[in-house]
Amino acid sequence: MTDMTSASKFARRTLVVAAGGAAFALVLTGCAGNSGSTASAGDAIIVGTTDKVTTLDPAGSYDNGSFAVMNQVFPFLMNTPYGSPDVEPDIAESAEFTGPTEYTVKLKEGLTFANGNELTSSDVKFTFDRDIAIADPNGPSSLLYNLDSVDAPDDLTVVFNLKNPDDQVFPQILSSPAGPIVDEDVFSATEITPDEDIVKGEAFAGQYTITNYDFNNLISYVPFDGYKGVLPAAVSPINQKFYADSSNLKLDVQEGNIDVAFRSLSATDVDDLSKNDKVKVWDGPGGEIRYITFNFNTQPFGATTADADPAKATAVRQAVADLIDRQEIADQVYKGTYTPLYSFVPAGLTGATEVLKETYGDGNGGPSVDKAKATLAAAGVTGPIELNLQYSPDHYGPSSGDEYALIKDQLESSGLFTVNLQSTEWVQYAKDRTADVYPAYQLGWFPDYSDADNYLTPFFLKENFLGNHYDNPEVNDLILKQASTPDPAARQAIIEDIQAKEAVDLSTVPYLQGAQVAVAGTDVDGVTLDASFKFRYAPLTKG
Repeated sequence: MTDMTSASKFARRTLVVAAGGAAFALVLTGCAGNSGSTASAGDAIIVGTTDKVTTLDPAGSYDNGSFAVMNQVFPFLMNTPYGSPDVEPDIAESAEFTGPTEYTVKLKEGLTFANGNELTSSDVKFTFDRDIAIADPNGPSSLLYNLDSVDAPDDLTVVFNLKNPDDQVFPQILSSPAGPIVDEDVFSATEITPDEDIVKGEAFAGQYTITNYDFNNLISYVPFDGYKGVLPAAVSPINQKFYADSSNLKLDVQEGNIDVAFRSLSATDVDDLSKNDKVKVWDGPGGEIRYITFNFNTQPFGATTADADPAKATAVRQAVADLIDRQEIADQVYKGTYTPLYSFVPAGLTGATEVLKETYGDGNGGPSVDKAKATLAAAGVTGPIELNLQYSPDHYGPSSGDEYALIKDQLESSGLFTVNLQSTEWVQYAKDRTADVYPAYQLGWFPDYSDADNYLTPFFLKENFLGNHYDNPEVNDLILKQASTPDPAARQAIIEDIQAKEAVDLSTVPYLQGAQVAVAGTDVDGVTLDASFKFRYAPLTKG
């Protein structure tokens, strides 16, 4: 929410707004300890994950694995304190709207990066200017759709000039993957900076700095004494260990070889570990969703195919929505750790509807072959449709193979589709999906902030993160309108209208909503999963 005052002729909005992180949120809290940066590597707490890092450069990645690292080492203007979904100034002293399209941030004095360079408004301006200039297809620049320019009138003042007034989500975006502040003396203004240059340059000013970096094998962190943000100082050094598959992750956490396991264990593994008295399973609220994305150029009857036909292409997407059995996937593959999702905005957020439940399948959440047949016939589509469907076996957990084998079976058993199912590991997958390689493919989403906007803007604006060539001007305008509508009821109505229109277009077909799950040794203090949706290590302690 926003707090309105009348201190000037402009309505000035202060920072009491919902927010979160693109990452699966594991907030680790514990008793106080040494926060210095001289702790030995032998004292390190070991955190294991199957997630992968794409790049350490915030301009070049928009994925959970990369953002989980960025949350430890980069500073933010705004951040979410432990146990809260609301953003507060982090390395900022204050942040407020000083005009309908003017958002002013004052930095704290004496900020530095780990390399000794001063952190000033010039670095902040550089950060956002380069993000927009680079506009990497796998980066978060789509979140900055409403940012027109950035001014730095003095070393401690930053003014964000916005395109549209009354932006309800911009403060939250400053805590998102578009928000990590980088060192202008280390990062390139025009290109993605290599990981080794970032680590060598010690271009960090968050709770931790990186002392050892072996790409997608091991990252060693030590607390950074110069961090002056809203979060507590880091306590222990951390070793983050990367796993190729979840079976080894499960084995190591149950044997005590690592202290914490997160992202991702299979539902069967989680159930098994819950019966092990050497570990504890933690779960909490989650905004994660799973969905199929369609490339509007290369999908069956897509714009660049030999038999291009927009009406037939739409019918193909709608038939897929008619045939997917969400409950079967949730029960058989995920044993209830995921629930069916019938909306583009997940349940629990203001504006969420179940428009897909009433529009597709049997009208009650189940599939319908007859409905799919009628949809295709009305569009003149005959014969089984050949659909190339791609998924990532290592990024969305070990059950992705079972998940997509079941989706393939659901589509093919109707007699309406022939599905060519293929998989690619995430690092290559992230590149291929924006290069029109996949006509239809798996994606998941971890919220950047706790607002319906974060499930609309990155997907359905013309310039969107998906890069799938979807363009509906009416939807585009409505998304911009909801973001600048202060009245809650009016804004909710617009969000619901957007979902109704998306239910016809089906740029994506959402089907699951998940919870957060982590497993830790019983000697690890204070694992907490909360609605901040950020993954942070700082006060984690081992008893």
